Amino acid sequence: MIRVLLVDDQPLLRSGFRALLDLEDDIEVVAEAADGREGLALAKEHLPDIALIDIQMPVLDGIEATRLIAADPTLAGVHVVILTNYGLDEYVFDALRAGAAGFLVKDIVPEDFLHSVRVAARGDALLAPSITRKLINRYVTQPLHTGTATELDGLTSREREAVALVAQGLTNDQIAAHMVISPLTAKTHINRAMAQLHARDRAQLVVLAYESGLVTPRNR
Repeated sequence: MIRVLLVDDQPLLRSGFRALLDLEDDIEVVAEAADGREGLALAKEHLPDIALIDIQMPVLDGIEATRLIAADPTLAGVHVVILTNYGLDEYVFDALRAGAAGFLVKDIVPEDFLHSVRVAARGDALLAPSITRKLINRYVTQPLHTGTATELDGLTSREREAVALVAQGLTNDQIAAHMVISPLTAKTHINRAMAQLHARDRAQLVVLAYESGLVTPRNR
């Protein structure tokens, strides 16, 4: 059972998401909150698998709520998925660095929304295509973070290859096929890279891969 926490200051949106999720046998909405502070308290109380958090809310916004969840060791199993609108570029990168596992745009179709919740629950990075394009475009003009590049030096060549493929949006099965290894081995490479780079999840690997220059737009 995938346990979900909904955090959004718009009751109508929360009701809509809940109605969709409650129809699924493998998903349970354990709590709802109208702001980030209430959401943080409920995350500690219920320990959900997924926290769907609106990026702009009163009292405590989605970015700060994400940062506090990511920094709390007792909430290590909570995957934060940010709910956003188009055109919020500056918030996207702040939230990724804060520890968000991914993003969903609010006009997503129901089938894709449900699929995305399940993807995030597995621990896979969840970036809508429009968000991924913004992420790539952002790093076209940004200077490299040399500290991140140095950290990547501690990875094996296969781990670096796996990280690069994660940054290109491939699943474990696709990475395994590309590297001609088993999905379990691919997952092992990724998990070791995450531990070495202190990345909370795959979304953080995407950021690190671009910041270090391991992946550039022309690689895609």
